[in-house]
Amino acid sequence: MDWHDSTLWLVIGFMGNALFFSRFMVQWIASERAGRSYIPTMFWWLSIAGSIVLLLYAVHKRDPVFIIAYLPNCVVYVRNLMLIRKQRSDSAAEPIPVPVREPQAANTTGSTDAMASGAPSRTWSLKQ
Repeated sequence: MDWHDSTLWLVIGFMGNALFFSRFMVQWIASERAGRSYIPTMFWWLSIAGSIVLLLYAVHKRDPVFIIAYLPNCVVYVRNLMLIRKQRSDSAAEPIPVPVREPQAANTTGSTDAMASGAPSRTWSLKQ
């Protein structure tokens, strides 16, 4: 174990590990709250940040195994964020249910019933 690196680079390396590890804590807490296995968007952002910091540290150390281990990771993490963004925009484009007032027949019975008096209906339709 090489502890002879500058303090700054040791801090950078440990921060990269902390970022990368924290993604598992975020995922675990989110899954516990959801009551099912769930990967929040923050998991992917922490993955990117941790990978970049650890890649910088690996380049500083000139460790080819470590460099190759972290070099391609961001491609997968960014792609997952792209898929999440696409899914959100697709679901945002779905029709939104809005209340529609249907025309009512004139009230000739003298009833105070809301439906008979021509009060707005609570019918819902999909606005496109």
